[in-house]
Amino acid sequence: MIQDVWREMIGDLYPEAELAEPADEALFAEIEKVLDLPLPLELAALLRETNGVHNEYGDAVVWPAERIVEDNLAMRAEPDYLELYAPFEQLMFFGDSDMGPQFAYVHTDYGPGVVFWDHETDQRRLVSVSLRDYLARCLTEGNAWFR
Repeated sequence: MIQDVWREMIGDLYPEAELAEPADEALFAEIEKVLDLPLPLELAALLRETNGVHNEYGDAVVWPAERIVEDNLAMRAEPDYLELYAPFEQLMFFGDSDMGPQFAYVHTDYGPGVVFWDHETDQRRLVSVSLRDYLARCLTEGNAWFR
């Protein structure tokens, strides 16, 4: 029997969270292929249990696998973004906040970390070293936890 570690953790932290059915495993290879980045193991494990996480306000704390592909490709191809922002090729966006910032994995010398990106300033700052920490902070500390 597979344990739903992520579902249990999210339910303990934030019982109001909305959890989807598991993602289609075939999407994992597509994510890596089209974004030319490895899918972080912890994100893959979460997506195997739930294809996205929404808080009670509808914020997409973790996007469904399909949106990870679509939004990342759109951001990389948007002409205005290419002109206004630093490149996104080393980032894998996977979640957002109702306040505008989006969250992405970035590879560091120590492994993947989570950065927040502010679309108004193009500021990118490491805010968490793991998905577990990201979820704990995002689900328990309110919408401005990353500031």
